[in-house]
Amino acid sequence: MIEKIRTYKGNTLALEVIDEFTGTDEKLAQKFFKEKVEEGFGYVNVLVKLDELNVSKSKTKVFMEDIIWILRNYRQIGNIAIVAHSKILKALIPIDNVFFERLQKGYQERYFDITQLEEAFQFVAPNEYEPI
Repeated sequence: MIEKIRTYKGNTLALEVIDEFTGTDEKLAQKFFKEKVEEGFGYVNVLVKLDELNVSKSKTKVFMEDIIWILRNYRQIGNIAIVAHSKILKALIPIDNVFFERLQKGYQERYFDITQLEEAFQFVAPNEYEPI
């Protein structure tokens, strides 16, 4: 299941994936993103909170489709914050960032531990940041 964890007036999406990531969730995330683009934003900053994701319940096909969608839409993606509690993701994000920076100059993909959630919100929406 996917849901917005914070709403922004500007060009930022903050989403949380809970339990599993399905094809329906993928379409909903794409809809949220498209709405921001249609509001006139040239790029959208994205925070994705994954600490409650159960990877074993999620389908590999959905993740692959999501990656393909990201590659097709990377020009509209700004900064990305991945929030989780995962040593694997923490190790993979810097590698992924090397490719992302080559595609999208001036933007970053960063990993934040769940204890750094507030810092992640500030990273993706510095002009709209309000502490919880």
